[in-house]
Amino acid sequence: MKRLVCILFALGLLAACASAPQTQIEPLPTLASLNAVPTLPPEGAERAARDFLEAWRVEDFARMYDLISFASQEANPPETFTALYQAAHAEMTFQSLRYTPITLYRERDTVMVFAYDLTFTTRLLGEFADKDRLMRLVVDERAGDWRVAWSPGDIFAEMAGGARLRLEISPPSRANIYDRSGEILADQNGRVVVVSAIKQDIPDWEICLSLLVPALNKDAAALQKIYDESSADWLMELGTMEAAGYETAHETLAQVCAARFASRPTRRYQDGTIAPYVVGNVGYPDESELAAIGADGFNQDSILGRSGIEKSWDATLRGRPGGRLLIVSQGGGVLREIARGPSKPPESVWLSLDVELQAAITRILGKAYADNAWAETSEGAAAVIMNVNTGEILAMVSYPTYDGNAFNPFPTMGRAEAEKIVAQVQADPRRPQLNRVTQGLYPLGSVMKTVSATAVADSGVYTLDQRYVCTGVWSRDITRVDWLAGGHGSLTLPQAITQSCNPYFYEVGYQMNLAAPGLLPQYMRRAGFGALTGLRDLTEAPGFIPDPDWKRVNVGIEWNFSDEVNIAIGQGEVQVTPLQVVRWFAAIANGGTLLRPQLVQKVGILGEAPSYTLEPDPMGELGFKPEVIAMLREGMCAVTQSRAGTAEYQFRRSPLQTLGICGKTGTAQDGSRPDAVSHAWFAAYAPMENPEIAIVVLVENSGEGSGVAAPIVRDILEVYFFGEDAP
Repeated sequence: MKRLVCILFALGLLAACASAPQTQIEPLPTLASLNAVPTLPPEGAERAARDFLEAWRVEDFARMYDLISFASQEANPPETFTALYQAAHAEMTFQSLRYTPITLYRERDTVMVFAYDLTFTTRLLGEFADKDRLMRLVVDERAGDWRVAWSPGDIFAEMAGGARLRLEISPPSRANIYDRSGEILADQNGRVVVVSAIKQDIPDWEICLSLLVPALNKDAAALQKIYDESSADWLMELGTMEAAGYETAHETLAQVCAARFASRPTRRYQDGTIAPYVVGNVGYPDESELAAIGADGFNQDSILGRSGIEKSWDATLRGRPGGRLLIVSQGGGVLREIARGPSKPPESVWLSLDVELQAAITRILGKAYADNAWAETSEGAAAVIMNVNTGEILAMVSYPTYDGNAFNPFPTMGRAEAEKIVAQVQADPRRPQLNRVTQGLYPLGSVMKTVSATAVADSGVYTLDQRYVCTGVWSRDITRVDWLAGGHGSLTLPQAITQSCNPYFYEVGYQMNLAAPGLLPQYMRRAGFGALTGLRDLTEAPGFIPDPDWKRVNVGIEWNFSDEVNIAIGQGEVQVTPLQVVRWFAAIANGGTLLRPQLVQKVGILGEAPSYTLEPDPMGELGFKPEVIAMLREGMCAVTQSRAGTAEYQFRRSPLQTLGICGKTGTAQDGSRPDAVSHAWFAAYAPMENPEIAIVVLVENSGEGSGVAAPIVRDILEVYFFGEDAP
């Protein structure tokens, strides 16, 4: 009704003002006082109101302050004025606003009233409107023009009486992480105690503070900041403590601090030793993150993902809080609810990992280290299994492991025990926190011969039936000897793979360099080495493949055939990750497609349709001739089945022989430590027909691939295919 009256009276005012000076702003309808004559044209009042709102829209608080009256400025210093708007914007998670003018009318000779609507866009609550707002404008004698007669009520009307905004947050509970079968890896079923107090109820803050610091394990400065920024009658959330700490301290805190206590769920890992380097851990935000998470409705005590899946899928796992924006009185009573926003539910993440397989591999590696003398020189190992048709990672084990629960803010084993575990892990020279599958860098050793054989045949440098007499010695540069005294005799290319004849592949490197220097490094890159695999969920290393340009620029000398000879057997400066190797073997098995490795099978809310489902993601084709791939497979399958195969003796009595395991052993000299024991590799795919998985095991500084890594792969594959655990 009010708007209708305003518009009717406005028609008369427009007629009366027809001779007024022209302005660029189309004037609003106005209501004129019948008893007053304006001292200044009303268009100036409208312009001042619009300018003020436009400055607010772009958060130009200094310009806004310039547009308020001198009397308003005397009552509200610029620092206070700006702080009120900044606090309001922070509380509502402000993003933008737009205004809709309604009318302009005269209240007195020197007072005009501008009626308008505001629509706010906020990060947490979305869009909401505050309608029928009134802004008073007065003739300011000093300015000689219209100015806003400002008070805090121009932010929201009720704030004129000292009320303020309060955003009540409803944080959702962090979602779970599951394995591929729905086994829980991480949930929110741990419990902590939230400690709060009303400022004015605390008898002696200094004494209270001295008790809170050790009880909450929190810095005194952080607690003091909470205290200083809280109103006397507001409930302050001071921090959290473990259940054990609560039992010890709650009576004293209740008496000295008038503390209140409430239970809150926290993160828990069902078995923290199962893939902590994959699942990751949670923690508090850094100082640099507070502004961003605050705009999303989270506070400094919120739990964020700090590593692994917890970090890469953090926003999905924590969702977004809902909330209510309220105007509350100085006494804390609710005067008005301005807006309400629903929470965005967190979504659980299902990994492609099989937790039982993951646990079995961890046990198998642990037993191998317990039973063998090479454990004295080996600091760690890696094992990874990939579905050759989808890119799903079914197992990713880095050894040794550790208990990820110890790295959470509220560890399940108690803070004292957790601190001891963390100190041990961080001081351990074996680097348990390193994910050796994705970040471990190693020379490839004789596993490289699978790439070299493919390259020399596909490039046409060798024919598929090329023979070479392996005498056990090769001396085109220095004298190099084979691992088998006397050599292997005359070998075809697949036989050279099966028997892992070094001189054969020394000659391959020599001939490829003769054909085109740097040709073999080009084929390595085609096979996916020297670059990231495309895994989205964890940090990975790209590895390194040397080439003529790199050597010229970084070493200052020209490439020669010896460089390519070294590469042909996986030595020299070659550095690869086990993840790159398993991806290469998966491509051999599936016919030549390099797939993106993937760790997340699906994402969604339990019982609802998933918002994300894993699909195979081809990142490129090898482009090798089919007959070359067939030749490579022939040589690899004989590694475990032919009496001449380097790993046949490890698989001879295994039921896996009924399936056929196609693989390659590797023994790689540690380039960083020439006197150290070699790294042991075994990489394979299985079954021989219609391959399903590729697998790689790397054991640092342990000896020969056939003697160390191959039996570990055998034991793992027996678990995978037949359900037999480690003996």
